[in-house]
Amino acid sequence: MQFVLNEEQLQIQKMVKEFSVKELEPSVLERDEDSIFDRDLYDKMAAQGFTGICFEEKYGGAEMDYLSYILAIEEMSKVDDGMAISMSATVSLAATPIYDFGTEEQKEKFLVPLAEGTKMGAFGLTEPNAGTDAGSQQATAVLDGDEYVLNGSKIFITNGGEADIYVIIAITDKARGARGISAFIVEKGTSGFSIGAKENKMGIRTSITTELIFQDCRIPVANRLGKEGDGFKVAMKTLDGGRIGVAAQALGIATAALDHSIRYSKERQQFGKPISANQAVSFMLADMAMKIDAARFLVYRAAWCKQNNLPFAKEAAMAKCFASDVAMEVTTNAVQVYGGYGYSKEYPVERLMRNAKITQIYEGTNQVQRMVIASAILR
Repeated sequence: MQFVLNEEQLQIQKMVKEFSVKELEPSVLERDEDSIFDRDLYDKMAAQGFTGICFEEKYGGAEMDYLSYILAIEEMSKVDDGMAISMSATVSLAATPIYDFGTEEQKEKFLVPLAEGTKMGAFGLTEPNAGTDAGSQQATAVLDGDEYVLNGSKIFITNGGEADIYVIIAITDKARGARGISAFIVEKGTSGFSIGAKENKMGIRTSITTELIFQDCRIPVANRLGKEGDGFKVAMKTLDGGRIGVAAQALGIATAALDHSIRYSKERQQFGKPISANQAVSFMLADMAMKIDAARFLVYRAAWCKQNNLPFAKEAAMAKCFASDVAMEVTTNAVQVYGGYGYSKEYPVERLMRNAKITQIYEGTNQVQRMVIASAILR
């Protein structure tokens, strides 16, 4: 077991850090305040090759390992986790299921531009009545000749409206329940496909989240992803990988909060000395550091399992659940270290605390993660 990163991984870490500080950091507070997703910034990020890190060269990627991609998400999340989750939605939730389940024709048409960064991706599973209970889909896809007619809606879709390529889950056979669910690739601009309301979110406000609406939207049979009835399997495997991305996002948020807290505690003077000299504060920082390191090992282990084609559903659930709980605790404590200033939008820990909360919710709530873990260990 290696506890150090190799040269290639360190280089990716450095590249993403330099890009994030130079391109994302100067405007992140303004974009967060005004809830702005900046497509130009995303395109600059994609042009660096970050969306293709873990894909083969023949599909437009850099052919590096999966951990390198996770390191990129973590590093970007320290500065702008909204942009990081926009990248994660493209890579983990759109490009990866096409890579795992797509035909060569689908990979050439859809995966290549996603990996090359010329197009954005999104994933549509959640509905008003199908959140944690993902099998309770209401969106339908009815076969009509050589096309499927898609009707229904999806909510809370990261990259909604901006994405060019969507992986959508819908029912093709209601009588079969979860086994009657299929997956489809839907292109932006398809007739009958429109974008609904934009969400006004508490956090990750530099990413865009919308509703998707399908009204007699006709999808070629050639755009079905996998076999008919494989949609639930596609969705669950996709979410397993997406959870590692969310875990990396949470890890980046927590690390940034600790870094800010350490710097502030050394500068802030009370009773004639830095507040870091106060044992109550220093012990708080120590606990934050320990939990972040524990989370980091879980996240990297999950990524290692995935890249080595080992089972990783339990490991991804553990990483996502623990890292996001740590992110929420660490950012809350960071606000406490800053005191009244931590509650002000002028300081970064307020934003980090708001952003941390969603990591406990999406890609499956942490209650669901505990269900996944319990099911795995009690077999």
